[in-house]
Amino acid sequence: MITKALPMKKRSGFAAISAVAAVIVSAPYASAATELADAQPAVTHVKTVAAFDFATGDVPENITVAPDNSLTVSMVGAPVGERPALVRITPSGRRTVLVTGQKGDGITGNTRGHDGTVYYNVWSSDASRNGVWKLTPGGTPHRIAALPVGGVPNGLAIDPAGRTLYVADSQMGTVWAVPVSGGPATAWLVDPALAIEASAPVPYGANGLRFHNGAVWVSNLSKGTLLRIPVTATGTPGRIHTVTSSLTGVDDFNFLSDHSNVVFAALNTQNQIAVVYPKGTTKTVLTASDGLASPTATAVRGNRLYITDGGLNLDALLSH
Repeated sequence: MITKALPMKKRSGFAAISAVAAVIVSAPYASAATELADAQPAVTHVKTVAAFDFATGDVPENITVAPDNSLTVSMVGAPVGERPALVRITPSGRRTVLVTGQKGDGITGNTRGHDGTVYYNVWSSDASRNGVWKLTPGGTPHRIAALPVGGVPNGLAIDPAGRTLYVADSQMGTVWAVPVSGGPATAWLVDPALAIEASAPVPYGANGLRFHNGAVWVSNLSKGTLLRIPVTATGTPGRIHTVTSSLTGVDDFNFLSDHSNVVFAALNTQNQIAVVYPKGTTKTVLTASDGLASPTATAVRGNRLYITDGGLNLDALLSH
C-alpha cells in the first residue's frame, strides 16, 4: 500500500513515503534550513494512504515522483509469478496502470524526462524485450535500447540535459549508457567496484543508480557500498569514489535535495532506511518496527521521502 506523511511542524519541513510488504509509506524528515552537507534528517509520522495486493503481482520495486506529486511505481511482478506493471498513483490515491508487461519479466528502475516521458527497464530472458523502454505522454510503450540477456537492468536515471539514460546492471558489473532518442547501449563503465562480491549471500552487484551533482552514483548490494563516479567534460567516467562501505543489503537510494549529498538509502535485506552523510557516516532512521519489509527504493519530492517496500527479501526473488 501507499502511505503519506502527516504535515510537518514548521521547524522540520520534510516528509517521507515508503512501501512495506507491497506498501508505500510516508514520513516527515528534515527542514529546508538544514539542507546542508551536515544536515541531520529526522524521520517521523509514518502513515498509510493506499494498499497494493501482493498476490496479484503488486510488488513495488522503484518509484519516481512527478511535479504534480503523482507517483510512478514499478511493480516487478516476477516474485509472485504475475505480470509486471508501471502504475501511476495520484496524490488522492487514484491508480492508473500505464504499462503491463509479460509474465516472467520484471519492470525495475523507472525515471522521468522533463517532457513527462517515462523511461523504464524491463528485465527479461527474451532478447526482444530485455532493455530500456519509453512511454511518452498519451503514447504507447516501445523499447529504445536492447540490453544483453543474462544481465539484470536495475537502477535507472536520466542526466539533467535529458540526453542520456544510465542503467545499473546487477549481474554484469556494468553501468550502461543509452541515448534517450534510442540506439545501441554502450558499456559506460565496467569495473570490479560494480561487480558481485563472490562471498555475498545475495548475488546482486550494481543496483541503485542516480545522476546527481555532476556524477553517477551507484549502490552495490553485495558489497554494501555507495559509489560516486564523476562524469567528465567528455562524458566519460572519472575516478570512482567510495562514499561508504557500511550499507549491508543496500538497494536504491536518493538525496535530501538537488543540492545536498545527504542520501536516503533503502537497505533491502535489513528492513531499514539509512541516512548517509557526505563523509561516509551513516544513521538508521527507519526499521522494521516502522513497518518496513525489504525496502527497495527511495525518492524525494518537496518535503516528502517516498520508499517502495517490496514485501520480500531478495533471497525470495532469487529462489523464484
